[in-house]
Amino acid sequence: MQSLALQRVTHAGGRIRLPGSKSISNRSLLLAALADGRTRVADLLDSDDTRVMLDALKALGVPCERDGADWLVDGVQGRFPVREADLFMGNAGTAIRPLTAALAVNGGHYRLSGVPRMHERPIGDLVDGLAAIGADIGYTGKPGYPPLEIRPAVVALKGAVPVRGNVSSQFLTALLMALPLVAREAAKPVTIEVVGELISKPYVEITLNLMQRFGVAVAREDWRAFHIAPGATYRSPGTLYVEGDASSASYFLAAGALGGGPLRVEGVGRDSIQGDVRFIDALAQMGANLTAGPNWIEVRGFFNEANAARLKAIDADFNHIPDAAMTVAVLALFADGPCRLTNIGSWRVKETDRIAAMAIELRKLGATVDEGDDWLRIDPPAQLRPAAIDTYDDHRMAMSFSLAAFGLAPGAAPLTINDPQCVAKTFPDYFAEFARLTRA
Repeated sequence: MQSLALQRVTHAGGRIRLPGSKSISNRSLLLAALADGRTRVADLLDSDDTRVMLDALKALGVPCERDGADWLVDGVQGRFPVREADLFMGNAGTAIRPLTAALAVNGGHYRLSGVPRMHERPIGDLVDGLAAIGADIGYTGKPGYPPLEIRPAVVALKGAVPVRGNVSSQFLTALLMALPLVAREAAKPVTIEVVGELISKPYVEITLNLMQRFGVAVAREDWRAFHIAPGATYRSPGTLYVEGDASSASYFLAAGALGGGPLRVEGVGRDSIQGDVRFIDALAQMGANLTAGPNWIEVRGFFNEANAARLKAIDADFNHIPDAAMTVAVLALFADGPCRLTNIGSWRVKETDRIAAMAIELRKLGATVDEGDDWLRIDPPAQLRPAAIDTYDDHRMAMSFSLAAFGLAPGAAPLTINDPQCVAKTFPDYFAEFARLTRA
């Protein structure tokens, strides 16, 4: 296993153009494939997860080709030309879940598998929702988890389609994106009903926004029910621009707060459709000085030569921004008291069990950490200890813990990040950009 040594840094400043959003990229690719017409997808994220989606679409017979920095996708009007295929989905939840739903209503025979961790990430709530309309999906391993086998079936509406909302919003997103393929032949609206609390609502907002760009408007009753009109049809918007990744922005905005700035991220701003842009609210609560335009955010704050400045401790609910909340967990190392992050239960079923992993690694740095089913309490140390941080094949563990380099004492041993290549899932050049924007 490779590792990366990060020396102490005290200052961060400059500008960075963010890579495309993973959430928007993979949703856009699938909607373009399901649509009528050719879509030019500009500023698509180039990462492991988007390559998984592109490889799957190509294997299903969807024409996808690069045109300079853009991708051209010729839609297949909701019917994949290849009727039988084995698809490897890596550890890409934003690919396997919506694609499972689209394939389940497509009438073909497909087998979907992934890396071992993917086979530990639940998908049963989505499968149950699809079974309610007659889809034939079997588990070839542990019930409730991939790998899956999808067999030809005639789907038919039998009332509202139920889906639990308290495990992952990706289950609702998958049904929302796939069920217009059923609604176009239906005589009445297709309704999805959310059972229990819906977590990560901003990610569902991304889905609804993109569906509307492809011509399908969804009527919403609060967050309890969603209605898709009969005759719904996806149509290409022509060109679709992918926003910069708001989750990735959080690491650089945090670095700017710790390292004085000014540091500007470009590609997300006030007009972003991504919920993780609200990370700036948490950062402002911790005392950062932030300004924002339509597609940029700039931060200044907390730099001094002794690197002794402290952020303000917070106690906050992070249900709405679970990915960016990982950045807050590491920022808690620099707070003036204990920080409490609540309503983060979805961390348990991500690329790793992020609550357990975060607690273990924060303790290595000297923090006192208590954890519950859906919360963390982090009491920062007076001085961070150098440590070797394990990343659990989780890109967000690697990127968020890079910020701990700001807390090293002068002359201390470096901070070690094990398996730094895991950032290729969403941001292959992350550590090069971190080095470019920071200095001792």
